[in-house]
Amino acid sequence: MRILQELLFIIAFGTAVYLFSTKVRQIRRNILLGRDEDLNDHPDLRWKNVLLLAFGQKKMFRNPLVAVLHFFVYAGFIIINLEILEIILDGILGKHRLFVPVLGGLYPILISAFEVLAVLVVLGCAIFLVRRNILKLRRFMSRDLNGWPRSDANYILITEIVLMLLFLTMNAADQQMQLRGSEHYIATGNFLVSGSLASIFNSMPDGTLIAIERTCWWLHILGILAFLNYLPYSKHLHIILAFPNAYYARLEPMGEMENMPAVQREVQLMLQPELAANEPAPEGMPKFGAKDVFDLSWKNLLDAYSCTECGRCSAACPANITGKALSPRKIMMDTRDRAEAVGRNINENGAFKDDGKTLLRDHITEEELRACTTCNACVQECPVSISPLDIIVQLRRHLVMEESSAPAEWTGMFSNIENNMAPWKFSMDDRDKWAEEMNQ
Repeated sequence: MRILQELLFIIAFGTAVYLFSTKVRQIRRNILLGRDEDLNDHPDLRWKNVLLLAFGQKKMFRNPLVAVLHFFVYAGFIIINLEILEIILDGILGKHRLFVPVLGGLYPILISAFEVLAVLVVLGCAIFLVRRNILKLRRFMSRDLNGWPRSDANYILITEIVLMLLFLTMNAADQQMQLRGSEHYIATGNFLVSGSLASIFNSMPDGTLIAIERTCWWLHILGILAFLNYLPYSKHLHIILAFPNAYYARLEPMGEMENMPAVQREVQLMLQPELAANEPAPEGMPKFGAKDVFDLSWKNLLDAYSCTECGRCSAACPANITGKALSPRKIMMDTRDRAEAVGRNINENGAFKDDGKTLLRDHITEEELRACTTCNACVQECPVSISPLDIIVQLRRHLVMEESSAPAEWTGMFSNIENNMAPWKFSMDDRDKWAEEMNQ
C-alpha cells in the first residue's frame, strides 16, 4: 500500500510539473513574439524596484489596511508553501515529516509561524471576498470584468481559504495522533494553532483520525499542484511575473515618450539638410506604431501577462471616470487575450497563420484609444509597474501615421504644427500680436 501511494504521488507530481512547464514555455514564447527591447541598464535600480515594488509592494501601501491584508495573503501563501518541499519529499520517499530530525526544536517554531500566517491568509481572503461580492467596490463591478475574470478572482480566494484550512486540519489531526503515541506520527512538539485545535478530535478513533489526516494531506498537495497549473490561465500569474516585470520596468521619468528613430532622422535632416550627404539611406519603409502583438515590444506583452486585473488603473483614469469607453485594465486584458490567441494559432499550425484578426479593432477599438489623455495616471497607480499607456500610444501612432485615421480636430492640429510650429492656426509672425493689443 505504501509503495502504491508513493507511485501515485510521483505520477501526480510529475504530471503537474510537466503540464506547468509546458504552459510556461508557451507563455514565454508568446511574450517573445514582441519586438526586441533592451532593458538591462542600471541593474542596481532594477533590483531596487524588485525589492520595493514586487517584494515590498510599495504602491499598495497608499491604502494601508488593504496593503497589509494583501501582504498577509501574498507573503503568507508563498511562505507557507515552503512546507510543500517537505510534503513533496515525504510523498516521494514515503516518509512523514522528514525535516523533524534535521531541524529539531526549530521545526515546531517554523510550523507554528506557518500556521499563524495561514490564519491571516484565511482572514485576508475572507475580507477580499466580502469587498468583491457584498460591498461590491466599483472597480470590481466594471463591465470589463464580466464573465470569467470576475469568477476567476473568487475561485482563487476560495481555493486559498480551502488550502489553508486543509493545512490546519491536517496538522491538528497529526497533533492528536502524536498525543496518542502513534508510531507513524513522530513527536514534533506543540504547534501554536493546530495544537489548540487537536482536542476537537479527542473522541475520534484512531482509524478515523488517520483517514482525516491522510485525506487532508492528499487534498492539500493535490490542491497545490492543481493551483500551480491554474496559475498560467489566471490573473494570479502575477504572483510569479510581478518580479521580472518590476525588474524590467522602464526607468525613464513618467511622461517621457519613446521617440521614433525614423521620424527623428527626418526632422534632423529638415533642420540640418547638410547632413543628408553623410546619411545612409534607410533600408525599406519604416513601420510606425503597432497594429498587432508582433509590433509591440516583449515588455508590453510581459506587462499584459503580469496584469493583476485589480482595476486601480481604470479607477484613476479620467477618461474612464467620465464615462468614456477607455479602460486601461481592458487594454491589458485584450492584449493578453490576443497574445494567447496567437499562441493557440502557433500551437495548431506550427507557425503563425494569418487569422484575419489584429489587436487593433478586433480587440481594442479606435474609440478607446482616442479617449486617452496620456496623463499617466494608470502607470502611476499600477502596483506591478505595468504601462497601459505605452500600448495605447503605439496603437494610436499606427492609426495616425500608417492609416491617416484621426478625428478632424486632430487633423487640423497636425496641419498647424506642421505649417506654424504650434497647434494654433496662426503664423509665427502673427503669434505675438495678441500681446500688442493688451498694451494699447
